[in-house]
Amino acid sequence: MGKTRIVIADDHDIVRHGVRSLLEAENWEVAGEYSTGRDAVEGVEKLRPDVAVLDISMPDLNGVEATQQILKASPDIKVIVMTMHDSEELAKRVLEAGARGYVLKSEAARDLCNAVKSVLKGQPFFSGKISEMLLRGYLAGPNQTAAESVPSLTPREREVVQLLAEGKSSKEVASVLGTSPATVETQRAKIMQKLDLHSVTDLVRYAIRNHIIEA
Repeated sequence: MGKTRIVIADDHDIVRHGVRSLLEAENWEVAGEYSTGRDAVEGVEKLRPDVAVLDISMPDLNGVEATQQILKASPDIKVIVMTMHDSEELAKRVLEAGARGYVLKSEAARDLCNAVKSVLKGQPFFSGKISEMLLRGYLAGPNQTAAESVPSLTPREREVVQLLAEGKSSKEVASVLGTSPATVETQRAKIMQKLDLHSVTDLVRYAIRNHIIEA
């Protein structure tokens, strides 16, 4: 068997360098590094690594959406998400997107390599705090009221929300998504109506509250 190939995506150079050092110390090959979720999706499609290590909060496309797009195109790739957020809700979204590992950045030095080893064996991996949260949530039973009160967005709508919340114009969003500004305006109006939002400020608050972008 050849050397395990891994790509890294994080918008902070120092984090990528630290992750690269951890992975290369295990004699794994870091095949590519990316600073945005959209670049990561394109890079994974070209390089076809064994594992993709993605930050949750990245420009243009966050880690949850990037995970969905990567696995839609390449279901065999194992995705590990890294984040500073020890949130049960976010962990569930990551799992629903198809990621097999969830590693807290505060515990990455200890957990990341173990996460890679686990997902390569077909086993999921979660940092200790996240495992405890998920277990507590499971034992507490379903809490449907909060989920049912918030309308769900499609993957494309979440992409539009992220790009608009990052301050991009309709023309810039259209360029990124390969569509027309008129289509983006229509999607924006539909999103605002669906979420009962009335301004760009409301949209930004929604994006931050739902971990689509960082404050």
